[in-house]
Amino acid sequence: MSPEVLETLIHNRQRFLAFLIPRVGGTEVAEEVLQAALLKGMESEGDLRHEERAVAWFYRLLRNALIDRHRREAREGSALSGLAKEVPLSTEDAEDLEQTVCACLTALTTTLKPEYESILRGVDLEGQSLADFAAAAGITPGNAKVRLHRARQALGRRLEQSCGPTCCREGCANCMCEPT
Repeated sequence: MSPEVLETLIHNRQRFLAFLIPRVGGTEVAEEVLQAALLKGMESEGDLRHEERAVAWFYRLLRNALIDRHRREAREGSALSGLAKEVPLSTEDAEDLEQTVCACLTALTTTLKPEYESILRGVDLEGQSLADFAAAAGITPGNAKVRLHRARQALGRRLEQSCGPTCCREGCANCMCEPT
């Protein structure tokens, strides 16, 4: 980009901001879009030499930057709304979820090895930290982490045997199966 073209674009900065502000809703966002477009313009391979064409060319670049920004915002909004649907929104929702978890889960922990049952009860059901459980059990935190992983795997296998794979895949919500 020639120095004359760059000077023309800088000279028209206020016009560009006036174009952007109503489309993005604020000065700060308009400044961001303008800076991104200027950077993109400076990095472009085409070497624009005529100042009179520079303004029209830059408005086209601004329109493209606006479209890109709106698309990015739409994608982010869609991702956030999807995440909001997955995460409980309140402690009431979390309590309801806990109440609908398969009733055989607690009963099946008693069919596991005693060390697996105790770590599952302590960490997963009672909310004890892994480090606190390890200290109370007299084992290292690394050993506790491995034990918890193995206990969860063993419980998962027992749940599939007892409830069936369909129930387990659907989260065991409102499970009506009988523990074996």
